[in-house]
Amino acid sequence: MSLFLIAALPFLGAVFPALLIRAGRNAAAGSTFAVTLLALIGLMLHAPAVLRGETVSARLDWLPTLGLNANFHLDGLGLLFAGLILGIGLLIITYARFYLAREDPMGQFYCFLLLFQGAMVGIVLSDNILLLLVFWELTSLSSFLLIGYWKHLPEGRQGARMALAVTASGGLAMIAGMLILGNIVGSYDLSVILQHRDLIQASPLYAPALILILLGCFTKSAQFPFHFWLPHAMAAPTPVSAYLHSATMVKAGLFLMARMWPVLSGTDLWFYIVGSVGLITMILGAVIALFKDDLKALLAFSTVSHLGLITMLLGFGTKVAAVGAVFHIINHATFKAALFMNAGIVDHGVHTRDIKQLGGLRHLMPVTFTLAMIAALSMAGIPPFNGFLSKEMMLEETTHAVWAGVPWLVPALAVFGALFSVAYSLRYIVHVFLGKTRHDYPTRPHDPTPGLWLPPAVLVALVVLIGLFPNVIATPIVSAAALAVTGTPVEFHPALWHGLTPALYMSIAAVLGGALLLAAHHGALGIWNNLPRPEAKVIFDAIIRATTAAARRITDTLHDGSLTRYAAIFLVFTLAISYYAFASGVLGPQTHTPLPISVMPVLGWVCLVGSALCVVAFHRNRLLALVLIGVSGLIVSLTFNYLSAPDLALTQISVEVVTIILLLLALNFMPQQTPRESTPARRTRDVVISITAGLGVGGLIYALMTRDFAMPSISEYHVANSYKGGGGTNVVNVILVDFRGFDTFGEIIVLGIAAIIIFAITEAVLGSGVRARLLNRKPSYPLAGDPHPLMMVVATRVMMPIALMVAAYIFFRGHNMPGGGFIAGLIAAIAVVMQYMASGFSWATDRQRLPYHGIIGTGVLVAAITGMGAWFNGKPFLTSAFGYVHLPYLEKFELATAALFDLGVFLAVLGAVLLALQSLARYAWQPGIVSEHPMDINPERDDASETIEGH
Repeated sequence: MSLFLIAALPFLGAVFPALLIRAGRNAAAGSTFAVTLLALIGLMLHAPAVLRGETVSARLDWLPTLGLNANFHLDGLGLLFAGLILGIGLLIITYARFYLAREDPMGQFYCFLLLFQGAMVGIVLSDNILLLLVFWELTSLSSFLLIGYWKHLPEGRQGARMALAVTASGGLAMIAGMLILGNIVGSYDLSVILQHRDLIQASPLYAPALILILLGCFTKSAQFPFHFWLPHAMAAPTPVSAYLHSATMVKAGLFLMARMWPVLSGTDLWFYIVGSVGLITMILGAVIALFKDDLKALLAFSTVSHLGLITMLLGFGTKVAAVGAVFHIINHATFKAALFMNAGIVDHGVHTRDIKQLGGLRHLMPVTFTLAMIAALSMAGIPPFNGFLSKEMMLEETTHAVWAGVPWLVPALAVFGALFSVAYSLRYIVHVFLGKTRHDYPTRPHDPTPGLWLPPAVLVALVVLIGLFPNVIATPIVSAAALAVTGTPVEFHPALWHGLTPALYMSIAAVLGGALLLAAHHGALGIWNNLPRPEAKVIFDAIIRATTAAARRITDTLHDGSLTRYAAIFLVFTLAISYYAFASGVLGPQTHTPLPISVMPVLGWVCLVGSALCVVAFHRNRLLALVLIGVSGLIVSLTFNYLSAPDLALTQISVEVVTIILLLLALNFMPQQTPRESTPARRTRDVVISITAGLGVGGLIYALMTRDFAMPSISEYHVANSYKGGGGTNVVNVILVDFRGFDTFGEIIVLGIAAIIIFAITEAVLGSGVRARLLNRKPSYPLAGDPHPLMMVVATRVMMPIALMVAAYIFFRGHNMPGGGFIAGLIAAIAVVMQYMASGFSWATDRQRLPYHGIIGTGVLVAAITGMGAWFNGKPFLTSAFGYVHLPYLEKFELATAALFDLGVFLAVLGAVLLALQSLARYAWQPGIVSEHPMDINPERDDASETIEGH
């Protein structure tokens, strides 16, 4: 099975539980189980090759110019983690089916679970750090949904927000670190990066890259000082805790540290940061866990402690320590997932997780007690279970670690942490299951159905089997994973007895000390409760409040609703960085001299500048400002034509006509004057900024026009390939429908959306009393007696077919001469708009046969289908195809798919313009009113408003 399919299966399968929940809870759970099982089978098909030391790869060049390739590879480390994700996932799926209550939306739960599963599989299989980062952030998002699954619990919502804030913040830091790493190597492919250890560690950017990447790893794996989010995430349902916080999500940071171990480890910086953080986390998590009364809180802090243990081993930087870390990842996943499910069974059977309300359950829940005892003893590192083997390796490696020249410090602290680990593990057994049977349980305890105890039983069986037969069960996969981490084969022969070694004495001391500490737990608890200590959650909440308040102050200061303020800030910033670029750059010598200029262009320039200045001076008179804007548009159109850009000239003049009509309609319902809002000081400021910006832009344009470009312009490529590549001699049109057809496709979609929004807004207003007030207002000027002059009606109806014929001519000639679908659509829209203006809204609407919404949709659909047609020819989306046809009695002529795409542009533009204009015009017309002219309604009539509102 392809690695692409293995990574995609959870995402593809996420839709099934959401749909099949209507068929029942078993159907939703069964579909989720089947998808996960299929992915696991696909993974196992590659296991023999991977265990032989081979690597399975799948490559897809997605965006090679950006270094973003959809590359996957499977080695021993990936096989280990993917196996844990999918294997334990099967057990969690089964467990959740019987754990969740009937009122819990199970389809939603399994959908979220598969999304998370897919993100985790994507992380461990990715061979591109950019792709890995995408999956990394997906784990934060999907875990947020799972942790906050019980939305009715405030602590669940808060735990989800906290987990997202911490892990996503670390993820942002890691993105920066990964980008630095890729920049050092010159590639974003992991398989390439892992081959350049010396280059990376010799780079001056090694330290910042390492720190940023470790921030992402530490936040995801709940390392000090980011450990606090994990216990609060325990408000999630127990299946989520068992899956995310013991076997998968929190292991993502460990996976990345192990994956990057070949190139980042081996330096003092790595040792002191990773080793020290891991050691502190191991001790701190173990100490806190001992004094937690909630079963899941105890297990959560024990998870933090064991994650710290693994981090510490990776931080030592030796190959044997790395092997021990890999081995403990397996062991921790087995006994910790089993214990979380066991805690859920206790909660399910007794209706409490408070240890103070438990005790004596071994007789009432013998199956649960047996599973808990084995898993907890493994967590404590008691032989003959698997936890003992990896704990011995950890203790042995601490004897070789020298911190700041002190050889005994790390072993002593490791024993101290192991002592507390034994204590809280024994407490889970003694205070929950041993002792006398109580009579005040919240409910009568009992063992669950097999659906709840079988999944942890499978893991407990592995705990025993790995402990008794490690070389048969664990050695192959640990050796393959260690090979992927260290890059060289490592001897791995775990055994329950290695003789009288320092690690054995340290282990005995930890077990005895842990037992004594448990016996003195009551007194130690009193000391702990009276001990002053910082609360991480309180600190986190204070930081969030302070950050939020600071962000609100900055936002309120910068975003006060003034568009002129925003424009001023933007322009001043742009001017500042532009000046810096000019002052620090080098401007080459002038290579072109200005050409002589005739009188007419000068007059046009004077008119353009004059109209622009008049708009500024008389902008408060909205109608006059609109006329002056039209003058500016007309001069710009003539300028385009003078500079041999007829396509732009046609587009500009067409847009000007449509825009003026649209704005005239809008102004008809607005006050004639714009109120004065700016103070003289602000106007003076704006004048200075605008003059400076204008001079700067003018200077830049002059500098560009009088100098040669260092690189050839892309226009040369377009000119050279317009005909042979797109089949057209009009380069502008070929660019719009072929070279940059995707841009055009997006633009017509945006144009259609804008028109539909205008329609939606006017539709909402028509249903309110606003329209009545608009129609009943008193006009500012006297109105003409005849709203629809006969001469204008006749002229527009005669011009209608002529204008449409011109539009058709412009459309068909567009591929080889100035024109095209955009310009033709505007001309056709003007032809129709003239009918609305001359004959009235009612007359034009009654003769309208096609809805403008449908015209927009048809245009977008035609353009999309034309673009997709290129796929059947093995070409990228929107690649044009063209050829020449010779029919009898006709000259040879060209047929091009670009014409169909241009037809879609034509329809979308036509529909969007007319829908927008019609939407605004509807304000001025209402069925049941005799006159169609808005101002024919007498504002003095008392029944005018009733006539309108009564419709």
